Amino acid sequence: MRIVLHDYWRSSASYRVRICLNLKGVRYETVPVNLLAGEQAEDANRAINPQGFVPTLVVDGRPLTQSLAIVDWLDANFPEPPMVSKDPFVRSDQLARALAIAADVHPLNNLRVLKRLEAQFGADQAAKNDWYRHWIVEGLTAVEKVAGDGPFLGGDTPDISDLCLVPQLANARRFDVPLDAYPKLRAAEAASLALPAVQAAAPDRVMPQ
Repeated sequence: MRIVLHDYWRSSASYRVRICLNLKGVRYETVPVNLLAGEQAEDANRAINPQGFVPTLVVDGRPLTQSLAIVDWLDANFPEPPMVSKDPFVRSDQLARALAIAADVHPLNNLRVLKRLEAQFGADQAAKNDWYRHWIVEGLTAVEKVAGDGPFLGGDTPDISDLCLVPQLANARRFDVPLDAYPKLRAAEAASLALPAVQAAAPDRVMPQ
């Protein structure tokens, strides 16, 4: 099986998939897609990802899109360690935490939204930064309230919500969002970052040289 990840080193969604691939020990190749250069909108990328996004995981020539859908495919084909529980209640909690970040925070702060704020509403960098921080604080505040007792967000092992948390906290630090109010989230992040598989997925480890 040939697995190729089309990603951008700083993309939060790509970061989630890299963590999952590494935790499961899946071997894969990487094709970089430079978002700042607009390569995501070029024909080559849209041919495999009609939305013009990253990541895309191409498995034996078949493209898979959307990070959480990719994680679901990986769980089905490489079940250990599982990212989502088979217990319906646990699974629901895991997905709720993940979606609170991946669906309710991240999309409002991605590059195309920030560009639209500037183009349509004349937002300067300070205004865009305020926008970014607002949605991060709102989302992290909610996730902190539903986080478990650790060491990870849902217990003894990382799950799909941890895949979302690690990139989001990295983004928060990039935009100088104070994190003192989120002790459970910081503890879960620390537990994840202690794992070599997670360390290897970090943006500064995969950025083009």
